[in-house]
Amino acid sequence: MVVMDEGDVKLKVFYNKQVLIIYCKPPLKLDGFYAKLRDACKIAPTQPITTKWIDNDDDPCTISSEMELEEALRLYREWQDSELRVHVFLGVAPPGELCSGEDKTVYRRGARRWKKALYHVNGHRFVQKRLNHRTPCAICNDYIWGIGNQGFRCNDCGMCVHKKCHRLTRRPCNTVSLTPLYPTNVPASQPTISSLPSSIHERESLYDGTMPRHETEVNVPQEPDDYDTPQRVSIDDFNLLTIIGRGSYAKVVQAEHKETKQIYAIKIIKKEMFNEEEDIDWVQTEKSVFETASNHPFLVGLHSCFQTNSRLFFVIEFIPGGDLMYHMQRQRKLPEDHARFYSAEIILALHFLHTRGIIYRDLKLDNVLIDAEGHIKLTDYGMCKENIGPTDVTQTFCGTPNYIAPEILRGESYGFSVDWWALGVLMYEMMAGRSPFNISAVEENDQNTEDILFQHILEKPIRIPRILSVKASAVLKAFMNKVEVSKVVHDRHLTPQRSPERRAKSTKDHLFDINILCGIR
Repeated sequence: MVVMDEGDVKLKVFYNKQVLIIYCKPPLKLDGFYAKLRDACKIAPTQPITTKWIDNDDDPCTISSEMELEEALRLYREWQDSELRVHVFLGVAPPGELCSGEDKTVYRRGARRWKKALYHVNGHRFVQKRLNHRTPCAICNDYIWGIGNQGFRCNDCGMCVHKKCHRLTRRPCNTVSLTPLYPTNVPASQPTISSLPSSIHERESLYDGTMPRHETEVNVPQEPDDYDTPQRVSIDDFNLLTIIGRGSYAKVVQAEHKETKQIYAIKIIKKEMFNEEEDIDWVQTEKSVFETASNHPFLVGLHSCFQTNSRLFFVIEFIPGGDLMYHMQRQRKLPEDHARFYSAEIILALHFLHTRGIIYRDLKLDNVLIDAEGHIKLTDYGMCKENIGPTDVTQTFCGTPNYIAPEILRGESYGFSVDWWALGVLMYEMMAGRSPFNISAVEENDQNTEDILFQHILEKPIRIPRILSVKASAVLKAFMNKVEVSKVVHDRHLTPQRSPERRAKSTKDHLFDINILCGIR
């Protein structure tokens, strides 16, 4: 098998709720294309199939001839796409009809839950795997270690490789385990020198859980007598008072610290909800953003975190004033000066996150809390995207339906602009007392409600209530601009490539003549 190079065609195949990654060497002909798909999807050679690739407009295009395949590959190279997305269906549908298992949602990014992708290389079916032990890569012999998705393991033979090495696999898969679970010269229960903890406290924690204590002693420098070792926090340090929130994967409990009597909120997450590797990323991201947000006046910060065998605990600030959803339900709508005040503080919070490379992506009434002094604090960082530079983009389809920006619905790449769109929707709700996307005529149990909402977001003009001031109307139109990529466009020279600092300053300078932001202009 020849090592694959960067000229290979990467196919991302969707079939029977499974995602398959296949690498094909050019030139790719129709017979070879179909053979690759049948082999990866385990479809019999005699079974008729229909294949459709997805263009840049997310429209399906059938591949049934050499000419159609060549056109798909030409556009794939011309658009410099990272992969060619292909959907496979069993059977051949009559002209004008859908294939079995095909519907209008199957092509929309994020509309369906697909299984973890399998990477097909030289007969191996690699899957991203979080390895619990130091395991050598079968290609480079370096260790695969740490939390994350950097490890690939073959579902059939058990070969373990780095993600960066998986395309270099020469040895064919024979369904027999090829890689030892542990290096032959290092016992699984003995830490190597490079992984030794730096303190006695950390060394003892190495043996928590199921890891057996090894008899060989390791000499670690003794801590000075006057050095206070940090106390380990646990659930026993708190008195749980009452449940203040509950979701599909977690609940939030009000708790009192037994020693300090300080009131906190504890977010309790079931570990069973993120056993799969693709689910652990959001937990890591939420913890990281909580740490970044600590001590910011308009973001909920992290006090501590710990875990048990079945639960993960985030001890965070307790905000006593409730969320904006609660206040909107009581007041229906807010005066413009109140909305301006809250919006200004939200802008400062978003500006802080953006300058640190974080897209929030879940701004909504439920996630805006009011503290004891009447200031806001954003919370819930599970949908955040980290490590985004001023010109970087991402493509994940996520968010709360009513606040999703048009570029996300169109399947386009996006950046910080989606947070400004969501802020525009939030401001509209605060001042108008309703959503800018009115679908009240649709029945509650209508299965197409979400599609109708998305159609309104993409196509329907936004009507600003006449009771709002001219300045309020202008800023709402600027934020909820469906054409401009940057949603804070009062500065006509502002482009998407400008830094988030410039975007935030432009917003602050034009938000109802926002002079309340002392020293920010």
